[in-house]
Amino acid sequence: MAYNVDTKLTNINQVSEDIVALASADRITLIAIAGPPGSGKSTVAEKLAERIGEQCCVVPMDGFHLDNSILEDRNMLSSKGAPETFDHRGFDELIDALRSGRTNRFPTFDRDADSVVENGGLVPGGVSILLFEGNYLLFDEKNWSDLARKWDASIWLDVPEDVLEERLTRRWLDQGLPQDLAIERARSNDLVNAHRITAKALPATWVIRNG
Repeated sequence: MAYNVDTKLTNINQVSEDIVALASADRITLIAIAGPPGSGKSTVAEKLAERIGEQCCVVPMDGFHLDNSILEDRNMLSSKGAPETFDHRGFDELIDALRSGRTNRFPTFDRDADSVVENGGLVPGGVSILLFEGNYLLFDEKNWSDLARKWDASIWLDVPEDVLEERLTRRWLDQGLPQDLAIERARSNDLVNAHRITAKALPATWVIRNG
């Protein structure tokens, strides 16, 4: 991936300070945290939220996975996690609704149940910074590229491929798959998505090397 000239290679502590400096009292600031599967987006988002404090809330994109029954009907269940397996329109609408205050609820994803939890998340009162985290927040393909215009700033997580494979394999092992099947799932789907995301990544405000 080629970073633009304004991109800062930095760390979580510095980014948290920069985000607070961007925040405004009269509008909600939207920050994107993007990267391939296994890059540590949720962990980084949690660490940033912890440092920023009560004015911040994390909103994961995973709440917009299409239901498994829909993916089965479309013969796409084996590629779950690819951009085509998300409700991009619903996610786009949520971003605008949260910023405008039309809603303070958002869906979450239960990985153990492999299903979406409707209204699983709540933006508390007084929040002025929303940290959105997901694979496709800086993704230069149809239905996704326009998201980049919504962010006040963005973070890309840069992780070596061997680290991604180790983390993704561990994720499937933790879900109960045996070693050989865990490696196969990581290589046949997750890493395929990772290559696609990285190849089509749009420029970010900051880059954190997270591996």
